[in-house]
Amino acid sequence: MKKADLLKKVAYLESLNDHLLTELGYVDHLMRLVGFAGGLETVKLTARELYETEHENNADLSS
Repeated sequence: MKKADLLKKVAYLESLNDHLLTELGYVDHLMRLVGFAGGLETVKLTARELYETEHENNADLSS
């Protein structure tokens, strides 16, 4: 790739990164508004706990 092409790609990726960070911040804010005090971190922990609980329950049923 030529330097100009690489610079265009970098600019595109920087723009995309900015957009994704903005969206992530917005989703984090919304999660806090609906009761997840720690935002996305709390959502991830809750989802992991739900998954593990269901996984354990399914394992108990198959035994």
